[in-house]
Amino acid sequence: MPAATPQPPVKLSLPLQFQQEIYHLLRTEDILVILARGLGLLKIVTNLLHSYDAAGNSLVIVVGADDRENEWIGEALAEHYAVSRSPLAKGLRVINTDKATVTAREKIYAEGGIVSVTSRILVVDLLSKLLDPETVTGLVILHAERVVATSTEAFIVRCFRQHNKIGFLKAFSDSPEPLTSSYAPLASLMRNLFLRKPSLWPRFHVSIAQSLEGKKKAEVIELEIEMTASMKAIQQAVMECVETSISELKKANSGLEMEDWTLDSALHQNFDAIVRRQLDPVWHRVSWRTKQIANDLTVLRTILHSLLSYDCVSLLKYLDTVLATHSPPPNSKQQDQSPWLFMDAASIIFNSARDRVYTGKVEDSGVLPTSKLPDALAPILEEQPKWAVLAEILQEIETDAYLNPTRSDSNDTVLVMCNDQGTCRQIREYLQSMHVKPLSRDLNNGQAPHEMEEQEAKGSAEFMLRRKLREYLGWRKTFAQVSASLFEENQKSLNDIKGNSTASSRLGSKAPANKRRRVRGGGASGLNPSRTANGAVAIVEDKAAQVASLLAELRPTETEALQKEDLVIDDLNEAGEDFFELYSPEDQVVVHPYDGDQDDQLLEEIRPKYIIMYSPSADFIRRVEVYRSSHSDRSVRVYFLYYGNSVEEQRYLSAVRREKDAFTKLIKERGNMAVTLTDAGNLDPEEAFLRTVNTRIAGGGRLAATAAPPRVVVDVREFRSSLPSLLHGRSMQVVPCQLIVGDYVLSPDICVERKSIRDLIASFKNGRLFNQAETMLQFYKYPFLLIEFEQNKSFTLDPFADLTSALKAPDAETRDLQTKLVLLTLAFPRLKVIWASSPFQTAEIFEELKKQQEEPDPLRAVQIGLDENEDPEERTFNTGPQDLLRTIPGVTVKNASRLYLECKNVLEVANMSLEELDPLVGKESGRQIVRFFTRRVGDEEDQSMLLEHTV
Repeated sequence: MPAATPQPPVKLSLPLQFQQEIYHLLRTEDILVILARGLGLLKIVTNLLHSYDAAGNSLVIVVGADDRENEWIGEALAEHYAVSRSPLAKGLRVINTDKATVTAREKIYAEGGIVSVTSRILVVDLLSKLLDPETVTGLVILHAERVVATSTEAFIVRCFRQHNKIGFLKAFSDSPEPLTSSYAPLASLMRNLFLRKPSLWPRFHVSIAQSLEGKKKAEVIELEIEMTASMKAIQQAVMECVETSISELKKANSGLEMEDWTLDSALHQNFDAIVRRQLDPVWHRVSWRTKQIANDLTVLRTILHSLLSYDCVSLLKYLDTVLATHSPPPNSKQQDQSPWLFMDAASIIFNSARDRVYTGKVEDSGVLPTSKLPDALAPILEEQPKWAVLAEILQEIETDAYLNPTRSDSNDTVLVMCNDQGTCRQIREYLQSMHVKPLSRDLNNGQAPHEMEEQEAKGSAEFMLRRKLREYLGWRKTFAQVSASLFEENQKSLNDIKGNSTASSRLGSKAPANKRRRVRGGGASGLNPSRTANGAVAIVEDKAAQVASLLAELRPTETEALQKEDLVIDDLNEAGEDFFELYSPEDQVVVHPYDGDQDDQLLEEIRPKYIIMYSPSADFIRRVEVYRSSHSDRSVRVYFLYYGNSVEEQRYLSAVRREKDAFTKLIKERGNMAVTLTDAGNLDPEEAFLRTVNTRIAGGGRLAATAAPPRVVVDVREFRSSLPSLLHGRSMQVVPCQLIVGDYVLSPDICVERKSIRDLIASFKNGRLFNQAETMLQFYKYPFLLIEFEQNKSFTLDPFADLTSALKAPDAETRDLQTKLVLLTLAFPRLKVIWASSPFQTAEIFEELKKQQEEPDPLRAVQIGLDENEDPEERTFNTGPQDLLRTIPGVTVKNASRLYLECKNVLEVANMSLEELDPLVGKESGRQIVRFFTRRVGDEEDQSMLLEHTV
């Protein structure tokens, strides 16, 4: 297909000036576009794709799009086609695991058009030439911030540019923050994408500001809501715990880069991940207390989020689970527990959360959701302050819609946007029940009926919260039983482990004192966080399945009753025409969570006049700005709700500031950045000549001189890792094949089975690694087991113990893994083990192994392991009888293969005479075999001889 850029007249759906500027820039140059979030990046991409689709005779590959983005692009291209009616447009075709057959992919590539392909499939097709890179018109890469040197997307671009110099390449990103975490990030990204020009479009760009801040601005009403005294106390206490935890981390890890370890950074959604990422390279050297605090930060940040999003009863229920999983078990020591639990601030958190719900004593007996609350309990049921404000806003909107009706071409739909589905359910439940009056038998003690009527008129959540409180009281008893059951089960497991450890200690050396103490004091239970083998804390979510099963066993009757209450069956077959009813737009209140680029489509479909931002979001504000500026005939009023002086406000302001600082840093780097000249995969002439000369040939050996790059046969499943990309980056020819034996074939004699630590543990558990080692030994002279660690992670097996059961004794899983490795090497002496600290080191090792070796044959590598294609001399045998036969006197390495081929089993060899064995192994060897099988085992000398030959 021709790679020339088509230039047909295309009708655009880009109403704003800055969007048109970006589009025309993309049509003329190969650039990287970094746009601020919420400004319609996908709309620009779909218009660009439509311009190539309408021209026809092209093949454009979309890389990096997820399923939802593929759906968006497909619908947008269909809408463009409905307007343009271009006879050459084909729309979007998607190639993923659902349509991964070779025939189907080859047909789609041949037809051309716009094709979205998953990265792993695309790189295999490019290397195998199922898709010829020269036939590709261009690549469109989404989420360019993810393209690093080891990523599959960088591999794809390198393969494309190696064979196609004229095809276009456009890259897009709307997330500048990840690009500021390294030195010269923009230059590195441009080098990985083989691009020379970046185009930065922050919110403060002149063209964007003029497009969004003109006469079509949306009406925004900002409402700062004050938190209750209890909420302020809980927030202050949690922040104190976070600050103390960060201080403890700094004291214990003074040698690390800790400029970002601040209280302000702790508000970010990925702060705990940032801390863990910095600790990963030294994770095996940090103390157990550091590991525990790093995990506690995740819990504390979740409590902060729950305080502002959960209702008071749900927050108390969550804190009960946190307290149960982090409380000290019996006979434990205080220093073995989470440090923040012993602070005064922790008491404030739990006591304030309880005081928001009730006062008094809670009885141990369970309370059904339909029963009356205990007399000894006085419900408080503090409402979220945003609920009353939301009710007032809806009342104001209803009044405004009645007094100022809209035109017939518009509507009065109310759109409420919040953070997640849980908050959506909470708002829906509140709106449905805020005017429902609780029954008189369930009123607060001493509350007069006229006070309840006044609350009903304003809107109240008391009915909803009372129902939640009754459910909580019933849940509390069940949860106590679950906690006790978990503790008993875990304690039993620990006692078994202790018994095994004690028995083992009698046979071996005495265990260190600190190891024994940790077993006794750090046991996991339902009342304490599970401790992994390296001391890490397992969060309560890890026990969700176990808790659910125990709940079902303890109270099946109540669970079934609740399910029957919630189950409503509508028999639509018997419903008449009067059963259905259409709501008018002014009666609709749509509650929806923030959903990224899908919110643009939501605004276009609903066309709301009133938007209530229940939770702050800088991205959605910009989407509303774009929506309002794109439709001058539509009026929009936005209510922006947030808690003043809260974590919610600080997180919002911090996100805006981080994006602005990221763009500022990228703009400065672009101003000082030199032009990067790259040549994808072309071999330097001097290097090509040196490859024909081998200066390391010794012993008179001679290899054929060739300028062809070294070849490595790679199993297609290995393209999930970064190693094939690194091999290709070292000027090796990567040949993807479906291998039966091994993962990498470096030469006719060298085969490598690659295992990450997770794969290694899993392979030992299911026994697959032993079978793989057997097959490699049968077909290759030099089989290798490659154990590859991750880059920027500790190069030791110790921290990987927490990938397995938390009920193991400390370091038990690590010792078990090391023991299995020793047994593997003893069982297969010819199997070589390679340790690589990162994929980069693995690529260097492969390059050294391939020196002075012949190149592998891909066809032969694929045929190995297939029974129908094997030679009679290379059939697969059962290795157990082979090992037994080789221990018999007279059976050597040279004559053993004759016995394998000529005899069915060991019994047949044992019954053969000297005359029958002579043609196979010779007279002397045959005489030893016959003597061994005919000797009577009677005396001690014969027994010792038998043991010597059979062990």
